[in-house]
Amino acid sequence: MADNDLQHRLDDLRHALDQWAFEYFVLDQPTVPDAEYDARMNELRAIEADHPELVTAESPTQRVGSFQQSDFSEVIHPRPLLSLSNVYSREELDAWAARAERFSGSSALAFVTEPKIDGLAVALTYVKGRFDHAATRGNGMVGDDISANIRAIRSIPVNLREPQSFSMPETIEIRGEIYIRKSDFERLNHGIAETGGKLFMNPRNAAAGSIRQKDTAITAQRPLRLFAYQIGYTFGASLPATHFDTLGWLHELGFTTSLDAARHTSLDDVWRACETWLERRPELDFEIDGTVIKVDSLQLQEEIGFVAREPRWATAYKFPAIQQTTTVRDIIINVGRTGTLNPLALLEPVNIGGVTVKRATLHNEDEIARKDIRIGDTVIVQRA
Repeated sequence: MADNDLQHRLDDLRHALDQWAFEYFVLDQPTVPDAEYDARMNELRAIEADHPELVTAESPTQRVGSFQQSDFSEVIHPRPLLSLSNVYSREELDAWAARAERFSGSSALAFVTEPKIDGLAVALTYVKGRFDHAATRGNGMVGDDISANIRAIRSIPVNLREPQSFSMPETIEIRGEIYIRKSDFERLNHGIAETGGKLFMNPRNAAAGSIRQKDTAITAQRPLRLFAYQIGYTFGASLPATHFDTLGWLHELGFTTSLDAARHTSLDDVWRACETWLERRPELDFEIDGTVIKVDSLQLQEEIGFVAREPRWATAYKFPAIQQTTTVRDIIINVGRTGTLNPLALLEPVNIGGVTVKRATLHNEDEIARKDIRIGDTVIVQRA
């Protein structure tokens, strides 16, 4: 690819990813499937890996969460609240584990698996057992102060329960995922519809919109809950030796922890857990989009360390795409900045996992001919 074409492609990718992130994080109105976002992000990472001289500080690959305008004050995370890398197959899981073993210097790692809740990541800080402040993930280094909103959620303790097996830390940061149950989401949207309001697209967007309300009375009315999944840091107490044991700490302190978290000593068991969560997904009353896998030893986590955006000692197996059928309304040609002709199918709008999909790329004329795609056809659209 010529230098000018490469730079144009980078510009197109960065612009699209920034726009989609704005729609997802700020507007809470995603317009493209996760699969399309992930594919563009992976393409951008691959180009930047081959051409590191073209990496910029503003590139979406250099960010953790969302850089967004906000009316909330800022909170600096004492320990970065990073996002996770993703794996999509057993082979990619094996490759991730091999890297973790290499950085740890150990060939006998133990792992913990937990369902990946599709909610909003937050950090709650308690001092002497009392709630002090809370923040969103933000960009991983700085988040929004949502303390008043957290105080309005009755399912989150203001005072920690006195632990029996360890001493109460002077300061402790609890990390977790704010979410709304599917059943509660249906009732919430039903009530909004009756008053003529704008419906939420999915439970995750409802949770994010509810926790960022300026009026805490509205937040208090929303059926928000928290799954606690990690202790960020403590002062005045030493953490237990393993992640699995920290989940026990969280339970003692009064938090709901990740459902059916399990410890494993082999990757075969880890993969079976991933497949089990995929099978259980439809029966759960909360949205999950994958399985989180973490190295169990906290000491080895520190030795394995981090990359710029994510910990090396944890990853998420992302579930395969969700599919839905719809109708091709039209086929148009979109002309890119570099003059490339990209055929697009305009679809009868369809809701797939909370995202309204109205179009799909057809790649090229050969692909259209191979699949014999025509206006009026019923097609299967999938979203990761």
